[in-house]
Amino acid sequence: MSQVNVRLQASDYANRVLGVIKEKFGLRDKSEAFNKLVDLYGDEYVEKEPKEAVVREIIQSTERHIKKYGFRKISKKEFEGMFELN
Repeated sequence: MSQVNVRLQASDYANRVLGVIKEKFGLRDKSEAFNKLVDLYGDEYVEKEPKEAVVREIIQSTERHIKKYGFRKISKKEFEGMFELN
């Protein structure tokens, strides 16, 4: 797992929450508490890993598109036409 350094300014309440999480789970510091909080609730917003069915559907969709259209590029006019409002 790669790590990124982040500098945060936490409110007093957020600081207390991190302190409670740190103690509850026996963590070394508030950085680990922050990571635990993200592990507990982050998947409500972002999937840790894509689901196999989603990846399979993307691959199949791409293959259908390539079979139908090949690798041709669309023109600027075609692209802009995709966004015109009626």
